[in-house]
Amino acid sequence: MRHPFTPRLAIRLGLLLGLGLHALAQAADVGWRQIQVPGGALEPATTVVALYYPTAAVARPVPMGPFTVDAALHAAPQDKVKGLVMLSHGTAGSELGHSSLAQALARQGYLVAALRHPGDNWQDTSLRDGPDAAQYFVRRPAQVSQAISHLLQDPLWKDRIASDSQGPRIGAVGHSAGGYTVLALAGGRPDMARLATHCSTERQADPIFCGVARTLPPGTAVPAVGQASDPAALPSRADPRVRAVVALAPVGVPLAAGSLASIRVPTLLYAAENDRFLVPRFHADWISRHMPQAQRITVPGAWHFAFMDRPGMPLQTPDGDIGADPPGFDRDALLGQLGRALPAFFDQAWTQAATPR
Repeated sequence: MRHPFTPRLAIRLGLLLGLGLHALAQAADVGWRQIQVPGGALEPATTVVALYYPTAAVARPVPMGPFTVDAALHAAPQDKVKGLVMLSHGTAGSELGHSSLAQALARQGYLVAALRHPGDNWQDTSLRDGPDAAQYFVRRPAQVSQAISHLLQDPLWKDRIASDSQGPRIGAVGHSAGGYTVLALAGGRPDMARLATHCSTERQADPIFCGVARTLPPGTAVPAVGQASDPAALPSRADPRVRAVVALAPVGVPLAAGSLASIRVPTLLYAAENDRFLVPRFHADWISRHMPQAQRITVPGAWHFAFMDRPGMPLQTPDGDIGADPPGFDRDALLGQLGRALPAFFDQAWTQAATPR
């Protein structure tokens, strides 16, 4: 079921998901620091991770390249956090591009770990542009899992992250390719045959995605589903530690229908109504059609990058400037609404987990 995204809906969603005056009264300020996750079995490269977390220190605006982080650098964290939320950016993106959402979660008590995905970030797209498209879809979620393992062993954080009878409270938020990434962590699996077929038949209707996506080498015959590119032939990167996910304008084409139907963790799906980078009928609609258990919200009038912070300088993409919006669209209002809805969604996920069934 699709729901128009309005301020009234955002307020109602926050109330229904448990966002009340008590939580607001306990809001903290935001600390920030950067760590490096060493390469390991899942991802050989070092992963840069920006941490946003609740602190008693006073935050201040800190310009970091094209983005500004409103935080207290290297401040001492609070003794406990409500949970750990992993944050996955889109292709060629940055760990800083969703700082306003990370800060909103930190103010409500969460530790947020925003990855700079190795091989798919603003400095290095070697994984995205490499010859093996399957590796892209397998390694992205693996990078998140490796960062989770690192933080759960980190002396500074391991005892601060709240747990319950099901284990540490861990969620994930992702935008664009990051949306695919968090759905893969929840159990979605890539089907390379589906991806190749889509871009051989729908390239004109989904031109930006198919211009960026690596499918198969030119001249390669498209395999039939059930042959070498069957999703069963690719390793699952489902991570049972990830217990709730939010996908913002996600890549959906590569996800096998059966794997979407099997996802059982609470899932919140946002679609940008006028998304040109990931045309909704091929991406968000595909996900919601095969994942009816997910709650879907469509943002009227939004373009693909509406979920990102507006950079302080032009940043060009195949879909134009990241900071551009259609006339009359209020990105700040959307980010403010998401900053209330996302903490409430994760709060409710843990409440449901604690409810006897």
